[in-house]
Amino acid sequence: MNYIETHAHIYSTKFDSDRDQVIQEIRDAGIERVYMPNVDVSTIEAMLACEEKYPGLCIPMMGLHPCDVKEDFREQLVIMEDWLNKRQFAAIGEIGLDLYWDKTFFEQQKEALKIQISWAKERDLPIVLHCRDSMDETIAIVKAELDGKLKGIFHCFNGNLDQAEQIIEMGFLLGIGGVATFKNGGLDKVIPEISIEHLVLETDAPYLAPVPFRGKRNSPAYLPFIAEKIGDFLQLSKEEVALKTKENALNLFREIES
Repeated sequence: MNYIETHAHIYSTKFDSDRDQVIQEIRDAGIERVYMPNVDVSTIEAMLACEEKYPGLCIPMMGLHPCDVKEDFREQLVIMEDWLNKRQFAAIGEIGLDLYWDKTFFEQQKEALKIQISWAKERDLPIVLHCRDSMDETIAIVKAELDGKLKGIFHCFNGNLDQAEQIIEMGFLLGIGGVATFKNGGLDKVIPEISIEHLVLETDAPYLAPVPFRGKRNSPAYLPFIAEKIGDFLQLSKEEVALKTKENALNLFREIES
């Protein structure tokens, strides 16, 4: 079985002590690709170093995470747009809105999101959306930006069925991670009502490890546990989940030419 990991921060400092070992575990688990969302200007170098060291496996995106939208967000966006003009990236991400940690810069988050959506439209790239405690607000902005071509993933989806249906209607995919394995995660009421055609797998490593690793450092190697849980919800085999979510991911992301 080959899996596609659509969202992991494998370049995180949390992997600095044993990254080679983790990468081997990822390969052993059948993970074919790991798509890496950027966070801010400071993470670009480490992300691209991972791409260089593990070519074909670690694939970079470019974007400014909403939690890192501060007073200097415009300066950060200038640097990121320069990177987008210099080389290829698989997507614009991780971008979006976050009302969980800090609401101080919410207006700036919305502005940054709209700017980065415009990059995606100009370059015909998908977007990977962070929407913690801001699902409705993120859906509203994306809906207003739809142009018939805009597409992407609502990363770490943990919303309700109505929100899921709105996202699907817009032509976007739901990124399903460790929350699907949590006893009170809520996705047991949503995923059974959704076709596998609308889902992709992710871990958000090093965060949000699935059961039975909950509370520990997450890894893309744990993706099969998430696939198995989705299979339980949809009455599909783990193999079917791996195959279809791989197809969904590869249809979405741009191939980066070396």
